Amino acid sequence: MNIKNFRRLYKIIHTFLRYGIDEVIPDVPRTRSLRLGRKSLFWVQNQFPNEPLGVRLRLALQELGPVWIKLGQMLSTRRDLFSPELADQLALLQDQVDAFDGKLARQRIEQALGGSLETWFDEFEETALASASIAQVHTAKFNQNQPLELAGKEVVLKVIRPGIEQVIKDDLELMYRLARLIPKWSADGKRLRAVEVVREYEKTVLDELDLRKEMANAIRLRANFDGSEMLYVPEMYPDFCHKNLIVMERIYGIPVANIAELEANGTDMKLLAERGVKVFFTQVFRDSFFHADMHPGNIFVNPNHPENPQYIGIDCGIVGQLNEHDKRYLAESFVAFFNRDYRRVALMHVESGWTPEDTNIDAFEQAFREVCEPIFAKPLSEISFGQVLLNLFNVAREFNMEVQPQLVLLQKTLLYIEGLGRQIYPQLDLWQTAKPFLQNWLDEQMGVKAMIRQVRQRLPQFREHFAEFPEAVFQALQQQKQINKRLAEINQSLQQNRPSQFGSTLLIGGLLAGIFWKFEAMPLWLSVSLFLLTIVLLLRHR
Repeated sequence: MNIKNFRRLYKIIHTFLRYGIDEVIPDVPRTRSLRLGRKSLFWVQNQFPNEPLGVRLRLALQELGPVWIKLGQMLSTRRDLFSPELADQLALLQDQVDAFDGKLARQRIEQALGGSLETWFDEFEETALASASIAQVHTAKFNQNQPLELAGKEVVLKVIRPGIEQVIKDDLELMYRLARLIPKWSADGKRLRAVEVVREYEKTVLDELDLRKEMANAIRLRANFDGSEMLYVPEMYPDFCHKNLIVMERIYGIPVANIAELEANGTDMKLLAERGVKVFFTQVFRDSFFHADMHPGNIFVNPNHPENPQYIGIDCGIVGQLNEHDKRYLAESFVAFFNRDYRRVALMHVESGWTPEDTNIDAFEQAFREVCEPIFAKPLSEISFGQVLLNLFNVAREFNMEVQPQLVLLQKTLLYIEGLGRQIYPQLDLWQTAKPFLQNWLDEQMGVKAMIRQVRQRLPQFREHFAEFPEAVFQALQQQKQINKRLAEINQSLQQNRPSQFGSTLLIGGLLAGIFWKFEAMPLWLSVSLFLLTIVLLLRHR
């Protein structure tokens, strides 16, 4: 660890102490040296003693900067590990960062493109349109030197912050060091799986440093909703996209959180809310590919045709994918929950392989019943899908369910969608909107339609091998004749050699008994018994 790392580590520790985060260190013998070091090397006192721990942790992460803010945002989705109070506070972290100098942004963009901006663009705006922890965006237009289909189009250029990659790697190194200490400090440390959490965060944040992945995600999502009235994804321009730069179509829309402007525009709020739910379930169940960062800052509403509202989704850096197994689990679990079939919910967890095969199904079912049944005290229209999923995970965790990162990501997205939907239209009945979708999907997966679809998918393979079928049948019949002939010969040989068979078997039984006794694999009396049993069985056979 160099001097720079030590300075950063000191800054982190100093900040945590100022906000009293050290109170989470348990007062046990194992942490005695740590607490002694804290008193002898740091004299900083908690400056916010009247604030709850969640508030203080949120403020500390905000002060430490973009990398730690993103960590807090990710931790807010891990409600399987943290209390609701702590997770709710972390969810308030806002990724609002001061923009870096526009001239430096121009320089980095020109380096990525390999030439002057004026070669391709006009009206480049050095003042950033928006700025976040990893990147910031600037506006421009394609100039008249570009092909006819591009010339004059308004675009947004997203460029990675200079030096952010090294900052992230340095902070990740410190995070790993702290994470490895947590299980030693606390008896509950193993359950928190701190190293796993940091590893998950590392993957997410490093993926965001390569903007080509965001480009590929956006292209795929746009293709999935091509021509859709529900969702529009801005066009990417791959010829201008690089690891630290992407160029995309500029969109104009009303921020989804601006309810007053949406209402003033005459938007059909009920339809807009319902479409948000349908967009989510379409991404999950039809496409197995969903935008996993759908917070209000990344969602807009097309101001045109307010009676037929359309979402606009941007920033596809974080996406989730589900396989057929995961989708079936989710659909069946939701349907079984709302039918109060808790045994089916329990069986789904075991059948999916997420909980051990020897799980006590009766106890598992009862645990689900005790936690989920009180939810039905509310009207169906007020039940939260995200909360249902959280309750299912919390119960399953007590029965040794392995953490499923793809479902944690989905749960976070589902909570976002629910929150937005009910903010847009408080009377939104998510169950009424989602149930037909889930039931139809299950029918298609397990009914006659599914069987016909699977046969159709395998028809090319059937056609390929159909010509070989008669010859394969003939060869199988010939092989069967040879097998029958050989079996007859063996049977005749056994009939003729019964006495020798008796002697051979007796010899083998005696040898085995002697070997077991010699090497003390079994006591003498048991070896003798084995030998005598061999004789009795053979005599009885004769």
